[in-house]
Amino acid sequence: MRKPGRAALGAAVAIGVIGMLGALTGCSSDSNGAGGDGKGGKSGSKSGGVEVAAAGGKLGGAGTACELPVRFELAESWKPEAVKELKGADPELGSTLLKQGPVTLVCEIDAKPAGHIGFLRVWTGDKGKAASGGEPRRLLKAFMAGEKHIRDARYTEAKAGDLPAAEVGYTLDDPSLDAPKPERALAVVTPRGGVVLHLGGLDTEEHEAMLPAYELAKRTMARAED
Repeated sequence: MRKPGRAALGAAVAIGVIGMLGALTGCSSDSNGAGGDGKGGKSGSKSGGVEVAAAGGKLGGAGTACELPVRFELAESWKPEAVKELKGADPELGSTLLKQGPVTLVCEIDAKPAGHIGFLRVWTGDKGKAASGGEPRRLLKAFMAGEKHIRDARYTEAKAGDLPAAEVGYTLDDPSLDAPKPERALAVVTPRGGVVLHLGGLDTEEHEAMLPAYELAKRTMARAED
């Protein structure tokens, strides 16, 4: 990684001094962490130290691009599309499979219109498949059993909106990649079936840039019928 030059370091020191003077004179930023007007990919807030993207639409309810057992808000400019058929090999998925464990890929939310390379993907299972997966953690582990070349998987109990959820962060270390990269997924179980939300990305930088969109979906998730 290229080290900053003296000019950049000088600018950083100057900015720090200005910030200190602002604090001494009673000037401060918005205490709720809001990220401005929500345009141009600016975040709307923070959740557990992670930025949350500004909302630009909704997904999951009747009449949306993908009708799902859950609904949640979409980051601005991200484009959802229902998955009907996958032709050819997808470089990120690594196969032509639409099924993984007890769930099926039903929706892709493309980050390219927002300036990133990657997708939020939604996988769902019917009531019977959700029941066979049990609670969110069991469903998530059943989904992850279909993943290959993973390491350092870290499972945690979580909340997706008010829904009990399980979440996993892991490293994909596929020999076909230029370098290992992080990915994450979460699972919830609803009366209408299980849902897995997965975030990949071209590489580590793209994954981290897309995390605010993932956090927005996670924080605003609810059962579709609610």
